[in-house]
Amino acid sequence: MGRALGIDVAAALVFAIIGRASHGSELSLPGIAQTAWPFVVAALAGSLLASRFGGDSWWRAGLMAWVVTVGGGLGLRLLGGDTAQLPFVVVTAAVLGLLLLGWRALAAALARRS
Repeated sequence: MGRALGIDVAAALVFAIIGRASHGSELSLPGIAQTAWPFVVAALAGSLLASRFGGDSWWRAGLMAWVVTVGGGLGLRLLGGDTAQLPFVVVTAAVLGLLLLGWRALAAALARRS
């Protein structure tokens, strides 16, 4: 669980950094923290739920982590007073899906090879 939790949180941070960089926003620690916090909090919850209910399936665990991170992150973002227009929601779901499912798929493929 510890490794997955760390990688999921790192994925949420990478998502925030990519998003800020792609919009020309300042890549300062406070700026990144402001963008990342909803998704980091949601990634923590998603990763913990995935470790508890995801079973031995990387796919099921990844899907659970992804759904909770996207839904929770967007919800917290809205509660924090930010917006979540449809294009942002789509990009958020796609990028976090790639990151949260991608590392699990890679780890599973590497485990099968060894």
